[in-house]
Amino acid sequence: MTAPTALAQTTQNPPPVAAPSTPQGTTADGAIVPDLEFDAALPTLSGDINAPLEPMSGFDSPAAPTPQSAKPQAAAPAPATVTPPAAPATEASVPAETLPDAVLPEAPELAQPLPPLSTFDVTPVEVAGVDDGRAVEIRYDTVIRGLDEIDGAAQFNALSSLQEGKGKAANATMVQARAREDEQLAIRIMRAKGYYDGTATSAIENPPGERIRAVVTAIPGKQFTLGSIRVDTQPTVPPNLVQRELPLKVGDPVDAERIQAAEANVSLKLPQQGYPFVEVGQRDILLDDTAYTGAYTLPVTTGPRSSFGTYSTTGKLAFDAEHVGVLARFDQGELYDNRKVDDLRAALVSTGLFSSVSVEPQRTGQLAPDGTEYVNLLVRQDAGPARTLAGEAGYGTGQGIRLEGSWTHRNLFPPEGALIVRGVAGTQEQGAGVTFRRSNAGRRDRTFQILANASRTNYDAFEAFTGTLGIRWSYDSTPIWQKRFTYAYGAELIGTNEDTYDFDVGARRRKTYGIAALPLFAGFDTSDNLLNPTKGFRLKLNVSPEASVQGAARPYGRFMVEGTGYYPIGESIVIAGRARAGSIQGIARDDLAPSRRYYAGGGGSVRGFGFQELGPRTPEVDEDGNNLNRPIGGRSLNEFAIEARYRFGNFGIVPFLDAGQVYESSLPKGSDLRFGAGIGGRFYTNFGPLRVDVATPIARRPGESKIALYISIGQAF
Repeated sequence: MTAPTALAQTTQNPPPVAAPSTPQGTTADGAIVPDLEFDAALPTLSGDINAPLEPMSGFDSPAAPTPQSAKPQAAAPAPATVTPPAAPATEASVPAETLPDAVLPEAPELAQPLPPLSTFDVTPVEVAGVDDGRAVEIRYDTVIRGLDEIDGAAQFNALSSLQEGKGKAANATMVQARAREDEQLAIRIMRAKGYYDGTATSAIENPPGERIRAVVTAIPGKQFTLGSIRVDTQPTVPPNLVQRELPLKVGDPVDAERIQAAEANVSLKLPQQGYPFVEVGQRDILLDDTAYTGAYTLPVTTGPRSSFGTYSTTGKLAFDAEHVGVLARFDQGELYDNRKVDDLRAALVSTGLFSSVSVEPQRTGQLAPDGTEYVNLLVRQDAGPARTLAGEAGYGTGQGIRLEGSWTHRNLFPPEGALIVRGVAGTQEQGAGVTFRRSNAGRRDRTFQILANASRTNYDAFEAFTGTLGIRWSYDSTPIWQKRFTYAYGAELIGTNEDTYDFDVGARRRKTYGIAALPLFAGFDTSDNLLNPTKGFRLKLNVSPEASVQGAARPYGRFMVEGTGYYPIGESIVIAGRARAGSIQGIARDDLAPSRRYYAGGGGSVRGFGFQELGPRTPEVDEDGNNLNRPIGGRSLNEFAIEARYRFGNFGIVPFLDAGQVYESSLPKGSDLRFGAGIGGRFYTNFGPLRVDVATPIARRPGESKIALYISIGQAF
């Protein structure tokens, strides 16, 4: 190995042996050097601390001390003498050490290229007895003291860092940190409840043989109360409206939750009484720590007393401001009430035409005759997709599988003019129809419809090809808007070709009927839910004056009345009952089209029997001489049902008992009732319960179903 260049010019003579060192300021023989001589021997230094360093070659090396002979020391020290300083040695006089070149063994592996990184095995080496790197975990218990007496323990447990850790931590230091956080939490809870002098401490206890325990101790002290209440606001109509709607009184605790709720009540109630622009300011509470009271001051800006005025709309519109006025349940000049504005917003949402919609009051500066200021309601619209695809499926014994699908454009003819195309496919029913529907037609919640429908039905009672044209006005309940009073009226023209049993010839033959009808409906509903009622009752009345044309016109009337009731027992059981009676007056049964007669049996009627299975039957036989006994329908019926709906979570079990019969007479007799019993299962969803019922007839007769199965959405009644 070649020595550094700085050392290459030095001689190879061995360095002299150094003599033992002597203290600074003395000579080798121990004589003291005077300070002046010692300072003169030091090299001069520049006074500039920023000056560059001088080259190493400019420094003089100290001369090696002269070796002393080994002779006995004198008993007394020799007289002091001054020895002149040795001549400074030059850099060239200091011999340099030359290091020999390193000798490396020859290794062919060193000349080989490094292997690629992808070939290295990065699997860690497992050593027996060494920790696998998993975090160490300790367990602890949490104890909170002193908050129970001020009802703060539940809030503490919900927000506690110790509780959030679920009794586990990596080490005791972490437990201590959580406990210190919970000290501050306890203090905040006490202050929120009016204990402003409250203190809290934490400690970590380690009982022998037990888990460590984190203890947070709260000392609430005395609670502060309201010593005075002052509301800084403008005059109102009626007077002191703000004070009346601020439910605080002197002596109440300075409880943050209670005070915030009282202030929120002002923000809620004043817009319901003509003040839509009320603003509640920042409260001020001046505490007196000697009397433990607080002087409460609340600034409130009421804004002008207002009444309803005009409408305006902006954004991606589904309809104009004029139709917004149709949906409103208030008139211009009425005192402003925020609840009616919320009702308008809900009505806009229920149209299903918006991705988002909002209603905001705006000042106009225009005064009404009563001195209030008119408010303009600005409706911000964001119209959403107007097209919908829907499907429905069901199964019933005697009715078979039934699938229904529809395509709807809810706003093809604004405002809210919908076109609905519908199709039905099933084992015993097929059909298609088109409906034009105008929702909120000239009035809130009123619907106008024109429909055209063609269908084929093939049941045991009859087979029919039917075409219908109809017009209808209605005021209906929906899952969003369930109404107490509902009604419907309209007109229908029906043409149908059906097979019917002719008792005169003892065989079936086809007949064509023309029917004109004026259906009327009225309903009264006090139940709490449209698809899953748990209390209340419902009454329904259907009246339909009709005329059947088959050679000659025969007027008659169809009537149906139904009542249902719901009575809860505890929180899990509802007893539900239903009664129905129907009558057709003014026409003989055999002159009536089979599709217009009354039938009973099935999932929406008397469970345990097939669809339309109850009532009089024909005496016809098949080609092999077997009795077919097909139902023929009647002019009256009665039905009864009772069931116990037991719900647990999203599931339910429903045992039930149904009864009913169809009669040839125009009035139901109440005799020869047939009973069906069974049990059902319910799966409760956001849009209603999914129903599966299994039933069997009691005292089953030949030809009747042993087991009947029904699957649909919604309760049976």
